[in-house]
Amino acid sequence: MASTIEEAAAPHKTFDTILLLDFGSQTSHLILRCLRAHNVYTEMLPCTTKLDTLTFKPKGVIFSGGPASVYDARAPHVDPAIYDLGVPILGICYGCQEIAWRASTDNVARGEAREYGHTDVTIKKVEGAEHINQLFQGLGEEMHVYMSHFDKLVKLPENFVTIASTDNTEFAGIAHKTKKIYGIQFHPEVSHTPRGTELLKNFAVDICGARQHWVMADFIQQTISDIRKIVGDKAQVIGAVSGGVDSTVVAKLMTEAIGDRFHAVHIDNGVMRLNESQEVQQLLKQHLCINLTVIDGSKVFLDGLNGVTEPEKKRKIIGGLFIDLFEEEALRIEKAAENTPNAGKVEFFVQGTLYPDVIESLSFNLSDTIKTHHNVGGLPARMMNGQGLKLIEPLRMLFKDEVRAFGRQLGIEEGLVMRHPFPGPGIAIRIIGEVTEERVNIVRKADHIFISMIKEAGIYDEMAQAYAGLDSNRAVGVMGDARVYGYIIILRAVCSVNFMTAEPYEFDFKLLTKIARRIVNEVDGVSRVTYDITSKPPGTIELE
Repeated sequence: MASTIEEAAAPHKTFDTILLLDFGSQTSHLILRCLRAHNVYTEMLPCTTKLDTLTFKPKGVIFSGGPASVYDARAPHVDPAIYDLGVPILGICYGCQEIAWRASTDNVARGEAREYGHTDVTIKKVEGAEHINQLFQGLGEEMHVYMSHFDKLVKLPENFVTIASTDNTEFAGIAHKTKKIYGIQFHPEVSHTPRGTELLKNFAVDICGARQHWVMADFIQQTISDIRKIVGDKAQVIGAVSGGVDSTVVAKLMTEAIGDRFHAVHIDNGVMRLNESQEVQQLLKQHLCINLTVIDGSKVFLDGLNGVTEPEKKRKIIGGLFIDLFEEEALRIEKAAENTPNAGKVEFFVQGTLYPDVIESLSFNLSDTIKTHHNVGGLPARMMNGQGLKLIEPLRMLFKDEVRAFGRQLGIEEGLVMRHPFPGPGIAIRIIGEVTEERVNIVRKADHIFISMIKEAGIYDEMAQAYAGLDSNRAVGVMGDARVYGYIIILRAVCSVNFMTAEPYEFDFKLLTKIARRIVNEVDGVSRVTYDITSKPPGTIELE
């Protein structure tokens, strides 16, 4: 049932769509972001997607890069029927080699020298059909690009011409003589290729003819219409709200769509931030006029997490307990609505799954699953297969910055739109090791000091997410004349646009020192404060 709902609300039903087939590249999501920044809707599917399972016809197809070698026995390949769609195709890096290898397996081989980093490509104007030179239209005679490959094209595929080259790569760009099929050996999606987004726009808009109509105002109206069709005139919907921007946007959207037949439920799971539940109640109920119920489930959750140290198990336990409480609340709502104009069964559960959640939770062939996201795959099967509540995920095709734009269009105040994300499992995944009430309280206090001082310094909006976590190992410290043995607080603050990649925020060292001093002085049980400077990748934004 869940997949039917997602299909009913899919943007590709309304907007011209470029299909990105992912071969496991770490930068595939950047291709999506580049094209959506040009208001061209783009959707990603695994490279192994079969044409007969595709529910829409894209305006064009892009093959991403990937870590494999096309000539390896286990290398992934696209369904040959994709070429029969009759739409333009662009292969990037591995995707380019995929196109050449399909023409002849002799066309791709291991290179004599690796080509990683910056280089310049020479753009070649070629006589022939008009489409041949369209990919590099307006980009001049030379282009600064970023390369990342060892394998290379050693022969020009039959019926192709060379449209770009480098000192090391003769066939850095190729185009079919009669069909709109292109391949490039460099990565236009990364910032190291300064004019790469122009190339991608040339492909999507000029070559594929995709309209630039991916606009939030239009998407909101389409989403509201889809929700009304899915839910109908009688059914009730419940959804979790944490106070973060994702769940708040969903709650406001559902209220716009079906009024008070949407029931926002905030569950205090015992691992919320300091005063979180009180703030959520004031914000949503009083300021946004959302139909809200607050449930105190702190004891149930903390009891369930007792003795659990493995991150995935924490997520599963929290996800299961959430749904248990939600199904109980659904029965209470139905009972309370009897003999009222809102009488009807609670049939749907809505949640704020975003596109990065979906991408991270899928294994695109060669890419390992990073985690079971708290919004994807961590829920009991009875929700996902339609035996219990049915799932609606109206934001699942959006990136975080698009959700913020969505929120502004819905009239949500800027302070809330820019509020840092807070994960569904809460502080439980910011504690490395077992979750106890003592450790939760320590993290709450440390986090409150950290965020308060960031806001006082006027730098809160400069970072995408910040929080304090805890390592349940202990370190020795000295306070006064006494030797103490306390917990280690881990501060984390990152800059990111889409949350698929992130860099540590560069604090003024004096401010960081003041923050650490306050936490050690004011939070009992802490002997040491560290600052996590790990990028994503290889790290993740949350500790677990």
